[in-house]
Amino acid sequence: MRVTGWRRLALPVVVATETYADLARAILAAPPRLGGGARRGGARLGGVRLGGVRLGGVRLGGGGIRLVAVDGPSGAGKTFFAERLAVALSAAAGAQVPVVHTDDLLDGWADQLTFWPRVEEQVLAPLRAGQPGRYRRYDWSAGRFDPRWWTVAPAAAVLMEGFSAARAEIRPELTLAVFVTAPADLRLARALARDGEGIRADLERWRRVEDRHFAADRTEDAADLMVSGTVETPGGYLPLRRWQGHGRHGGSGPAGWQRGGSAGPAG
Repeated sequence: MRVTGWRRLALPVVVATETYADLARAILAAPPRLGGGARRGGARLGGVRLGGVRLGGVRLGGGGIRLVAVDGPSGAGKTFFAERLAVALSAAAGAQVPVVHTDDLLDGWADQLTFWPRVEEQVLAPLRAGQPGRYRRYDWSAGRFDPRWWTVAPAAAVLMEGFSAARAEIRPELTLAVFVTAPADLRLARALARDGEGIRADLERWRRVEDRHFAADRTEDAADLMVSGTVETPGGYLPLRRWQGHGRHGGSGPAGWQRGGSAGPAG
């Protein structure tokens, strides 16, 4: 018997997002690792849940900074994620949480990986000592650093966003390493729409360096939280690997994270 007249049914698509507010509270519940890590004094927040796991309370203040790195390839949605997380962290901490974009510290396209000593000297070393960091931002249109200085004040948490922000040498001092990913064709379209067709040759070279770096550094494997940059919603994000707030696993195994199951399309 031949069956004809099939109709395609419109089935609902379930996207299991988690909120930036819950992630912010979980970060503040974790110990600081940059600059000592002592948790003494300050106000205490109640327990929180993240990914179905109940976390303990958080005591704000004391020594150390919770450094959060948001890494991933170009056009994946790192800046979108970092800026919304910073808003949530600032609200949870009751004070401004700064975001350092590593692209601002590069001396042009050729400085893609070699800029790190500048980050260490101008931002990380002062913060470890409890002092403000300060740096000059690179003007990509002018091809030089702006003469003005921007300050990064010590805070309950500091976000560092950009390619290689979660590299191996800073990993032991991270409270959370996030890897944002999206399909390659979507990432390319976003980057060209943002910066124009004139960057295509530089961007193609950049993407090849990204691929080699991520493979050698094992950045994705070592990340505590992996996020889909395909879905961009103001209040929540789509986890492909969930952080349970138990601390950093350092890429050695499943402690502190779980795969996100069928939460959404992999990047």
